[in-house]
Amino acid sequence: MAPTVVVVFVLLALLLSGSIGDSTGEGEGVFQPGDTIAMVVLGLLAAGAILLFTRPRVVADEQHIKIQNVMGGYDLPWSVVRKIRFDRGNPWVSLELEDDDVVAVMAVQAADKEHAVAAVRALRELHTAAQTG
Repeated sequence: MAPTVVVVFVLLALLLSGSIGDSTGEGEGVFQPGDTIAMVVLGLLAAGAILLFTRPRVVADEQHIKIQNVMGGYDLPWSVVRKIRFDRGNPWVSLELEDDDVVAVMAVQAADKEHAVAAVRALRELHTAAQTG
């Protein structure tokens, strides 16, 4: 979707030419090169905002869980994780930490249905293995 947004904004920028205003000549103006550049920059900013939503990921092993959300990330040892929660109605998984903090795991979303359930089971297995081993 991001490349499509950039292409649309670039095409709009290229089409910005000539004068604007009504037929009476009042309120008339002309698109400047800066307007074209601004449209391209807006397209790039919109595409960047869209790409932020591709960042969430989670990688876990027997020692730790590494979480990357839209903004920010965490690298936590399993010893600080009290519970892995996937409550009904929540959009994504969350980790309940020993200090009562809660960390969202946006990479595992309820909308993914069976894939999300499988991911939560795998995370819980790793958590259990880390706690017992």
